[in-house]
Amino acid sequence: MNALAPASFGAALSAARDAAGAQHYPQGTLYVVATPIGNLADITLRALHVLEIVDVVACEDTRHTQGMLRAYGIDRPGAQLLAVHQHNEAEAAQAVVARLAQGERIAYVSDAGTPGVSDPGARLAAAVRAAGHRVLPLPGASSVITLIAAAGLVAEGGDERSAFVFAGFLPSKAGERDAAVQALAREPRSVVLLEAPHRIEALARALSVLGERRVTIGRELTKQFEEIATVAASALPDWFSAGRDRTRGEFALVLHPVAVVADDGAEAERVLRLLLAELPLKSAVKLAADITGAPKNALYDTALRLRDGG
Repeated sequence: MNALAPASFGAALSAARDAAGAQHYPQGTLYVVATPIGNLADITLRALHVLEIVDVVACEDTRHTQGMLRAYGIDRPGAQLLAVHQHNEAEAAQAVVARLAQGERIAYVSDAGTPGVSDPGARLAAAVRAAGHRVLPLPGASSVITLIAAAGLVAEGGDERSAFVFAGFLPSKAGERDAAVQALAREPRSVVLLEAPHRIEALARALSVLGERRVTIGRELTKQFEEIATVAASALPDWFSAGRDRTRGEFALVLHPVAVVADDGAEAERVLRLLLAELPLKSAVKLAADITGAPKNALYDTALRLRDGG
């Protein structure tokens, strides 16, 4: 154990060996390991054990990963760390494949969270699978799921909406970003976005055109100065300008689902009739629900009635 490791993590490493050591960890396998997004205590026991036993740790930033491993009491020489980031992902993947072919176990971690979602790792996993080797995921922290869990995504006037779209980082150029926001305005489901501190105010201004659509902001999630707030999209620029620290840190945002406008069902039935004239019943029901926000089960019953009634 590294002498620099806090005693609490030394105990965690011992617990990881006890809890996960008896499991099978096949050779010639890439282990895609989720790591904390800010709070070091959010590591899993299985992740700790795998990071300790693999032959090589491939990572987005070797210095960052070395510091994280030492905090957990895992001391690896630089030769056992392999840089795999967005600028060399395709080339480095071939080096990983070659080592897997020799029977090595390799873990891949990004700087924070679950690799391959917004961070590098997708091309690496694809290359490894294409070469016939196993990719074994170890789930854990994710800023996307963390914010979804806290946002309370319930559409006004409707039921809970569990479906969401992950859009990640919008384009950095103003025109392209505004076009992306206009596309999001037509998306009825929840949408998760990520943004860096130097661009967050520009994103806030772009999203403000969405008016009363609610947005939940997650700043510095799981860290000491974590902040989560829900405001109308039109109020986003003011929210960020209200505090000096509000533009600092890493950000996740979620657009809440489009509010369902309650009516007597006449409009939903009108739309459904038009769609049934052109589409199969199930397709018409699904599209009518997406357009009107009416409950799918109720529309299905209406569609059956309309069909059976000629």
